[in-house]
Amino acid sequence: MAVVCPTVTAYDEASYREQMELVSSFAKRIHIDLMDGDFAPTVSPPLDKIWWPPGLTADLHLMYRRPGPLLSQLIKLKPHLVIIHAEADVDHAEFAGQLREAGIKAGLGLLQATTVASVKPLLQAFDHVMIFSGNLGHHGSIADLSLLEKVREVRERQPGIEIAWDGGVNDQNARQLVQTGADVLNVGGFIHKSDDPAVRYRQLFDLTSSVV
Repeated sequence: MAVVCPTVTAYDEASYREQMELVSSFAKRIHIDLMDGDFAPTVSPPLDKIWWPPGLTADLHLMYRRPGPLLSQLIKLKPHLVIIHAEADVDHAEFAGQLREAGIKAGLGLLQATTVASVKPLLQAFDHVMIFSGNLGHHGSIADLSLLEKVREVRERQPGIEIAWDGGVNDQNARQLVQTGADVLNVGGFIHKSDDPAVRYRQLFDLTSSVV
């Protein structure tokens, strides 16, 4: 069964707390976007201000040009998963290996223009691949469903890896994304920009829970 994973994409501590308190009231796993103002055009609160409620499964998505210097801080936070981008300036396999040694899963994010073939040598070093179809550092985008071919290709090359889709998830495409092979749906605007975020979350949960 696919996981519906609400995102937290905040630019200051007050907004971070507001979003975190909202999504943690109904979700069990969340996706926290962290931006450096370089790789992504926006800036999130620094790592020493990042938190989540006990018992919640937290994935950290680093939209950072150079994530390497943050490794020790990330390990201290002890998230479930840390996602770095294939396009980042880092030794990807080494970074992933150190996360795994610390008991943290390692994820690899692919921007729209990055092919699966170009990262093939890296796939075995990671537990999770995120197909990105959004706007870096912002809630709200339109899913580019032509990128579903990447989901199929990752599944073919690395059958046991967890695959996530990030960007434009809504009630019109969620089932298709899961049917194609996405295990995790990172959802931002569809939840946060609605009048009743909990209802939107439950709607996606119900839509995807029956997909085999």
